[in-house]
Amino acid sequence: MNRQFLIVALFLGATSSFAQDLNVDLLTPFNTIVEEALFEGKQAVKVQEPIELLRTNEDNLAILSDIEFHNGEIEIWLAGTLNAEAAESARGFTGVAFRIADDPTEYEAIYVRPTNGRADDQQRRNHSIQYISHPEYTWNKLRNETPSKYESYADISPGEWIKYRLVVEGERAELYLNDAEQPNLIVKDLKLGDRSGRIGLWIDSGTTAYFSDIKVSD
Repeated sequence: MNRQFLIVALFLGATSSFAQDLNVDLLTPFNTIVEEALFEGKQAVKVQEPIELLRTNEDNLAILSDIEFHNGEIEIWLAGTLNAEAAESARGFTGVAFRIADDPTEYEAIYVRPTNGRADDQQRRNHSIQYISHPEYTWNKLRNETPSKYESYADISPGEWIKYRLVVEGERAELYLNDAEQPNLIVKDLKLGDRSGRIGLWIDSGTTAYFSDIKVSD
């Protein structure tokens, strides 16, 4: 499949599998700044917040606007780092949002906290991976109401490329990191139900993230 066909398929919302080198022309920023970059040997898209949003709780996305995703797999390379102006609570939050509604504040997402992966604190390590469903099911709501159910550990570090593979079927999602044979996180009750929506590159407060080499299959 040549590059020209891939781009056409992407923007027609084709349901067949595709692989795509990410670039800024394919993305619609929402509370983010996106630019092309070279990071740790990979051509990538750099995603970060505008300076005025660095310490806020906004939804921060770069949306692949014309892909309609229901069930299937999303595979991407990502790396999370801290912005130089980040608050002390920042963790390099980096992930993928999926089934994004027309209102981009309504979506499912699974993300990583790279600075937690090798922290000298077991509680922080246990919070290396997180599922959320905005606007209602924020990380703190899920942690308070169902401790540990939607979080997990992974051996990850800030500034390192992570191979991220998300498998979605109905109301179930599984995340596999770095070619793990078993899922690093299982979610059996996606809060927005069995529906379709767009895909987005996701970050949270104080993060500068890099994304490369996306593949989507149904």
